[in-house]
Amino acid sequence: MQRREFLSGFGSAAAAWQLAAGAMPALAQTPNRVYRLGHLANSPLSQAFDREITLPELAKLGFAEGRNLLFDGRVGLKPDSLPGLMGELLAARPDAVIAIGPAALVAAAAATRTVPIVSFGADLIELGLAQSYARPGGNVTGIVILNNELEPKRLSILREAVPDRQRVAALISAAGGKLNEAAMLKASPSLGIELLPFTVTSPADYPAAFAAMRAAGAQALVISATSEFFRDGKQLAELALEARLPTVCEWAEMARTGCLIGYGPNRAAMRQRMAAQIALILGGAAPGDIAIERPTAFEMAVNQKIAKSLDLAIPFAVLAQADQVFD
Repeated sequence: MQRREFLSGFGSAAAAWQLAAGAMPALAQTPNRVYRLGHLANSPLSQAFDREITLPELAKLGFAEGRNLLFDGRVGLKPDSLPGLMGELLAARPDAVIAIGPAALVAAAAATRTVPIVSFGADLIELGLAQSYARPGGNVTGIVILNNELEPKRLSILREAVPDRQRVAALISAAGGKLNEAAMLKASPSLGIELLPFTVTSPADYPAAFAAMRAAGAQALVISATSEFFRDGKQLAELALEARLPTVCEWAEMARTGCLIGYGPNRAAMRQRMAAQIALILGGAAPGDIAIERPTAFEMAVNQKIAKSLDLAIPFAVLAQADQVFD
């Protein structure tokens, strides 16, 4: 079963414009120059995705690792390590820095107002790092994942999948998760949901958070969108199954690793678009003139094995929406 959703308006227009512009950087390269691209994240998975998707796309646009591009990655599992790692990247004089997730983005943006930063995830306008999507105006551009819209959508999908579960817990990251929480709290009354937020600061807090969910009578769970929850997705899915909580997560692929439902943007498409933004910057464009892009393609997956483990029968209307169903 296949399904794709598309956002109309600026997101598609910006993508179309930059796709046309994507061929420009190859013509704007400086001969014999080696470009340096930094990478800051709180998960090694983020760096792996860049090597799998972003770097090959950059090579198509004329910037190939091992020929004229040097990729310099730093991963800090703890948020307080990110500023120091960003300092290390800046000491190497990068031409641009990729920042994955809100904690990495905040650390990167605080460290420089001149080095171009290409972010993935957080809303730059809400963080005060951009003037508008069409023309950011500063040294930061990138891909915005629209969590203020997607978190309520995930809540709605979960409600549809388990309509008898009204007390829904939300696992929230202390590092940049308040906007996600606010979006779900705003949407929950119209969905007939009593939302129970539980905030954690590190993986050490996970067991206590799930114990608190059980004590509060939670009947289902939203694992909110953040890079650290994706990094720890398998562990969180196991805790949710132990607590007998049907769970929705931020990426379709997370259903494969134990969430009942995964719903989110097409990661490959967004990483490819990020590569186009980086290529424009390496080709001489100012990040403040490069439009911030939003996802246009979304994926949904359902794990029927988890449903059976929880003695759930997922309604056909939900299964019909899924791009993938894991049995």
